[in-house]
Amino acid sequence: MSAGDWHVGPPPGLAGAHAQTIASSLPLRLRGWHRAVSALRAASTETVLPLNGGVRLMGHYCAGTNPDRGLVVLLHGWEGSANSSYMLSLVLALHKAGYAAFRLNLRDHGGTQGLNVELFHSCRIAEVVNAVAAVRALFVPHRLALVGYSLGGNFALRVGARSASAGVAVDRIVAICPVLHPPHTMAALETGFWGYRRYYLRKWRRSLLAKAACFPSRYAFGDLRRFKTLTETTDFFVREYTELTDLESYLHGYSILGSGLNGLSVPSRIIASADDPIIPSEDLAALPRNPSLAVTLLPWGGHCGFVTDYRLRSCVDAMVVSELAR
Repeated sequence: MSAGDWHVGPPPGLAGAHAQTIASSLPLRLRGWHRAVSALRAASTETVLPLNGGVRLMGHYCAGTNPDRGLVVLLHGWEGSANSSYMLSLVLALHKAGYAAFRLNLRDHGGTQGLNVELFHSCRIAEVVNAVAAVRALFVPHRLALVGYSLGGNFALRVGARSASAGVAVDRIVAICPVLHPPHTMAALETGFWGYRRYYLRKWRRSLLAKAACFPSRYAFGDLRRFKTLTETTDFFVREYTELTDLESYLHGYSILGSGLNGLSVPSRIIASADDPIIPSEDLAALPRNPSLAVTLLPWGGHCGFVTDYRLRSCVDAMVVSELAR
């Protein structure tokens, strides 16, 4: 499969934005590659990164076969993990191309709720910058790139905007369907297809209950089902468990529009789809012009999908490998 396969378009039955979005996260994507994925996971080393302020983040490192290719740090989407199917699919493509990879779990993701007392939220950019710095210091790669999906793509670009001032050398960034302006993403989730809202609420509630089980003397959330929407739930946790004062401040706090990417000098590319049901593609026009940032807008693909055949392979894997080789 080549990066140019997106021109062919998806097969019948997988052409819709919702079909693309749902197919990209299905565990059955990996059934056809079970042996390769099992070997990859067996060859990966679980690593806990000790960071500033006592923060600890966990990830999985897999060595590459060509040191000149360097190391790619992968960032998953909200309520995904280092073992999400789209992450493993991309790592297989990267490994085949010779790259080393580090699949980082964001705080409280991938079963890591017990590593830190404080809750995850999307404005915790400093610890992700520190994690990238720690990965570079630990593995000393020839080159280091970041690839992120959805919220992970948003984090990757924000890391890039801060990397120079933080003294972290990043060579290239690819962001796949990154969250652009969180208020618009929240609105899309609340008013669009109900299945996404239900999916994220269910996964978030499960994660929060796991957090409370790790720190029962700290957290007693009560019945989380009393919050019927993502907006209600987010508003409660922002006011009760973050240093931010209100929902609006929080959502604008991790937007990459306006001044969100000031300082970005790392060669970066956004890969987005015009029919994304979660990230309004119209927001791409509001991105400030930056000579380091390029945008590839595909006419189809849903949210992080770009699935091109019934084996549920995504052309975005080849697109990322091609972009990193520039």
